Amino acid sequence: MGELRYTPHAAARQLATRKTHAVGLLLNNLRNDFFIPFLTGVEGIVRKKGYNLIIATYLADSRDTTPPPIGPHNTDGMLVFSDGLDEETLVRFQSTGFPMVLVHSTPPPSLSIPSVTVENVEITRRLIEHLIHVHHRRRILFLRGPIHQEDSSLREAGYRAALEASGIPFDERLMLTGGFERGIAYEALSEFLSNGDRVEFDAVFTGSDDAAIGVFRALQQHDIQIPEEVSVAGFDDLGFAHYLDPPLSTVRAPTESVGSIATERLFRLLEGETADGTVVLPTEIILRRSCGCKLEQPTL
Repeated sequence: MGELRYTPHAAARQLATRKTHAVGLLLNNLRNDFFIPFLTGVEGIVRKKGYNLIIATYLADSRDTTPPPIGPHNTDGMLVFSDGLDEETLVRFQSTGFPMVLVHSTPPPSLSIPSVTVENVEITRRLIEHLIHVHHRRRILFLRGPIHQEDSSLREAGYRAALEASGIPFDERLMLTGGFERGIAYEALSEFLSNGDRVEFDAVFTGSDDAAIGVFRALQQHDIQIPEEVSVAGFDDLGFAHYLDPPLSTVRAPTESVGSIATERLFRLLEGETADGTVVLPTEIILRRSCGCKLEQPTL
């Protein structure tokens, strides 16, 4: 299949004929504190442009039988979060000139759709290496996010790269599914801790701050001290991270900026301009007591 590209003038013509003055945001769920700053960024631009925002969730396991709840039939353009649409639907929507911007994912090789995401691999590698070389952790439990999400696979790549660079063999038994959600992370780690044959570990990288809440609860219920016995680190630096006990070491991601920049790019398409390529926003490490650092420190 040849590469499909947007035709901005066609998109502008569609807008002129529809005039719904609404843009869509397609998510896989709204159960996570992560979405508060993200939606703030999106809504600020939408309001500035005088449009309405339609938000819908669309579950991967319903895609074979249920069409997307938002799309060309009720919006002028759409933000697609993570794995919100499969490649077949992306191809179909783009072939009509429907403006889309992908968020926290990059387009399939066959498509040219603008996207906005954050740096995942290098920052995760550096955080894991901090646990290894500063706090002498070598048995680091990794909680995967959703299996089909790009952020999850890239953070796992950073984790594996840190182990390899430090001469630590990868151990599949130290991989759990945390789903980027506190409830899933809590259940996964609780089950792991209740297994009398479990392997030893001395740190947990949760993959998201929301999952870290579940990790904290599971460790505390099993009387495991953070960070004296087990270091914990997250990803996102959500508003509550500083207030956990102990405060959470994490990766600070510009989540609100992801929302605003993605929405700005969508409106560029709506206005007949181009917005090709992928924007990768920088991330930084915030060190707090949960990893073993005594006080909050400057970023790495």
